[in-house]
Amino acid sequence: MEHVPPPAEELALLDRELARLDARRAQLLTRRAWLVRVLGAAAAPPAAGPAPWGPPPGRGPVAAWGPAPAGPAAGGFGPPQASAPGAQNVLLVLGGLLLTVAALAFTLVSWGDMGIGGRSAVLTAVTAGALLAPVVLLRRGLSSTAEALAALATVLMVLDAYALYEVAVPDADGAGYTATAAAVLAVLWGAYGLLVERLRLPLPLAVCAAQLPLVLWAWAADGGPLWCAAALLVTAALDGAVALRAGRVPARVTACVALCVTGGSGLLVALVESLSAAGPAGAVVPGALLLAGAALAVAGARRAPAPFGVAGGVVAGLASVAAVGGVLAAGLPDGWPVLGYLLCGGALLGVRAPLGAPVVRGLGWASGAVVAGAVLASLPPVTVVAAGPVSRLGGVWAGVPRDGARGAVGAVDLPWAEMGYAPVVLLLVAVALGAAYRWWEGLLGRAGAAWRGAAGPAWRGAAGSVAVASGWSGLLVLPVVLGLSFAADLAVRLVLVIAAFAAAVTALRAGARGVAATAGVLGAAGALGAGVLSLATEAGTYTVFGLLLVVCAGLTVALDGRAGVSPVLVSAAACAAVVCAGVPMGALGASLGWTVSEAAVPLLAVPAVTVLLGARLKRHAVALPVELTGAAVAAVAAAMAVGDARFLALVLALCGVLAAGTALRAERRPFAGYLATGLFVLAAWVRLSVAGVSAPEAYTLPVTVPALVVGMLRRQRDPAASSWAAYGAGLAVTLVPSLGAAWTDAQWTRPLLLGLAALGITLVGARLRLQALLVLGGAVLALDALHELAPYVVQVAGALPRWVVPALAGVLLLAVGATYEKRLRDARRLREALGRMR
Repeated sequence: MEHVPPPAEELALLDRELARLDARRAQLLTRRAWLVRVLGAAAAPPAAGPAPWGPPPGRGPVAAWGPAPAGPAAGGFGPPQASAPGAQNVLLVLGGLLLTVAALAFTLVSWGDMGIGGRSAVLTAVTAGALLAPVVLLRRGLSSTAEALAALATVLMVLDAYALYEVAVPDADGAGYTATAAAVLAVLWGAYGLLVERLRLPLPLAVCAAQLPLVLWAWAADGGPLWCAAALLVTAALDGAVALRAGRVPARVTACVALCVTGGSGLLVALVESLSAAGPAGAVVPGALLLAGAALAVAGARRAPAPFGVAGGVVAGLASVAAVGGVLAAGLPDGWPVLGYLLCGGALLGVRAPLGAPVVRGLGWASGAVVAGAVLASLPPVTVVAAGPVSRLGGVWAGVPRDGARGAVGAVDLPWAEMGYAPVVLLLVAVALGAAYRWWEGLLGRAGAAWRGAAGPAWRGAAGSVAVASGWSGLLVLPVVLGLSFAADLAVRLVLVIAAFAAAVTALRAGARGVAATAGVLGAAGALGAGVLSLATEAGTYTVFGLLLVVCAGLTVALDGRAGVSPVLVSAAACAAVVCAGVPMGALGASLGWTVSEAAVPLLAVPAVTVLLGARLKRHAVALPVELTGAAVAAVAAAMAVGDARFLALVLALCGVLAAGTALRAERRPFAGYLATGLFVLAAWVRLSVAGVSAPEAYTLPVTVPALVVGMLRRQRDPAASSWAAYGAGLAVTLVPSLGAAWTDAQWTRPLLLGLAALGITLVGARLRLQALLVLGGAVLALDALHELAPYVVQVAGALPRWVVPALAGVLLLAVGATYEKRLRDARRLREALGRMR
């Protein structure tokens, strides 16, 4: 075999390729070492020496990149090293802490061992050295070391001030001396920070120290809370000037934080003094401080960025309301100051000064906050009045409550004279927001650019909803506050219900869904309260529920078929109308002096009407809810008749007639037909029990035998027919009453015969795979056996220790849990087997 190229030539090619790879690797390693050195030099430049070693000029590739470094680090296989800046900062922090501890120990322990000259010399030398050293270090590029020594210098200056106090003026007032020292230190640190511009610590420290002098001077002079508040506000003004004009970010951030703390504290102290003022004259000075704070907030907000401008506008608005409203509130009786603050809050919206869009928007937010606070303060009386009718449930038809409307809600002892502000506040808010909702576009046009882009349709809808809720609440509580009669209160509630539902329909026509939903909820709540309150008198019950019936029916007609209205709302209104019709019909028997069982018969007129309405409406979306509500009323009638078996049989039979009438409709036949059959059978059983029949089999077997024969004939003609349709009713006619008789029979004959019959039916059902026979026979057999074994079980349970039952239950649970998956599969197989049966 011949080599192409020849072996010698190929070997030379391989050698040259390997040489090139070695050269490339050395080049990359050299470049990596140089980059690592450059990065280290940039993070911590050396104090002296030549510039960082860079690539010298050269012609070849290796010479251009510099010599390869020796050692394992060059290849990247050495252990990871700590970064130079991180290690340097740790060392500097530790060094600064040690020096600070040493300075403290010297000042507190060794100070007394030196004379006055030595003390002065040491302090002067150490402090001057600590202040001058950062300047030298910054020139050499050691910024971190300079910062550490500057921090030490600030600590030494504080210690100098303390030492001066102990030696020179030990008898001076502590607060006054601290204020003076803080002022001097603030000036010195500020000047030092401005002179040494590269240091970041002195200026923020100067801002922090400047927060103390004015407040401590006011405290030392026993100026009282108002002087302290004034000092805090002046300090906040200085902080605002620094925050706006300082050129360095650390100082500006520190000034902003200090501004929030001092300004907020000053305004809070002034607000407390305004609220606790004894009269209008006493609230003037705190109000002036609040106005001054508002002016400072506006002055700073106009020059600040937009978010800070809005925040400043909010603070200015709230402070102005607290200032003017505090003077008004000091002259008003208890409770009524809320109205004063509300008026001042509303006046903020009328400000037209050229303050800038962010400030105006902040004033608007402040006005909204004041209005919301006034509404929340007015809600306790509304809650009492709205929930008060519940207290009348225990006294149905007990007569007109004493003390009129206040007695009706069970709140006679409350200070309603002081709560008189609530309806006034709520109605004023309702009028204002209603006007805003009505003339929204015009108001936005007058507001200018501050609100034109921020207040969209959602805000208009919210204003309308709050207006409706506030107006409804104010009118609801008004009769109770005025102490009107019970009839007047009930009339006002009914008017509010009608107005709320009318507003809901009108809002739906206008496309205001939020307003419509709010009005609808308020109308429903008002209807419930008026209905419960009307139960106090007989005439009130018929009047109120009759009127509510008309209102709910009219609401159903108004909402039906309207675009955008959910069928659920229409169905809810229709069901409410059925309920309102059922209450007076149920009360009719009581008015006639009938018993509860007798009063159940006229109540069935309501489900009879719903059956007719269902036949008229047919497949309308409202038909089924109305019929179900009528069925619920029929169930109430049956429950009322339980006390008298004669009327219970009558009510069940009448309900069966109604169900049979419903079954005439094809869409209701599957369910209503079975229900009618069951009701008729149940009515017959109840009637037999009234007649004193002790052997129901004599009446049920003659029905069961032909029913089973008819079922067999049907199965022969239609093999696919269900066993329930063929045999279910016939078997239930005898098995169920016999089971009931067996449970009350003390003899053994009937239970034995019933058990044998049930066992035979169960076996036949299992053999022929007929579901009805298997289920009915098995259920009756199990219940019959339970009845027979119950006395023995009770005896055994009484003889066993009490711990046996829980222990057995625990063992059973453990066994079921351990074989849970198998039991689940068995249950599924049983269900599938039953499902395959006819």
